[in-house]
Amino acid sequence: MQRWSTALALLLLLSFHPPSLGAQEANKSSAAAIADGSGVALNKEQTELVRKVTAYFNHLTNLKGTFVQTSADNKRQRGKFYISRPGRFRFEFNLPSKVVIISDGEYVSIQDRDLNTDDRWELSYTPFSTLLQKDVDLLRDTRILEAQQSDNTIVIAFEDKSGEASSRITLFLTAAPDVQVKGWIVKDAQGLETRIDLTEILGVGELDAKLFDPAM
Repeated sequence: MQRWSTALALLLLLSFHPPSLGAQEANKSSAAAIADGSGVALNKEQTELVRKVTAYFNHLTNLKGTFVQTSADNKRQRGKFYISRPGRFRFEFNLPSKVVIISDGEYVSIQDRDLNTDDRWELSYTPFSTLLQKDVDLLRDTRILEAQQSDNTIVIAFEDKSGEASSRITLFLTAAPDVQVKGWIVKDAQGLETRIDLTEILGVGELDAKLFDPAM
């Protein structure tokens, strides 16, 4: 149980036990029921704000840095992250945890090096597939639940329009001098929230492809 709560809380992706690959198709209908809202009616300023964030993710290539996860029970864990668009990421918790979460662009793998386990499911079943796909378009692919800017912080909340992903995500980005993602909150189907704050963020030219290979 600790393995799942550690990994899935970070993955900001599901926050509950993921289904097997064979069960995902059957579960899409229940995910759609969660995502049954129509979003908010955006004014011109909000629409431009969402487009600004969309443009940021479309220009995003490679990032690395550290993160702090705060779970629903207020427990904190730290680790390192690597992101390479389209579709690839790696999150490593600091010791004593030996959980590593890897996306190769098609599947997400949760590996526990202590238990020698490797559980996988489709990237499309997570809300982050929308942000890491080759052609990001939040207005097209998501229901926008909130879009605002206060001082130097942009807040965009959305859920997947297709119903494949069953979590809602709230993004936090700096507005100046350049738009930069700095964290997010994921709210799962049970209403539990997990927060990720990114620190020491660096844009890099290239990342080792082995970082995103679950077999390595």
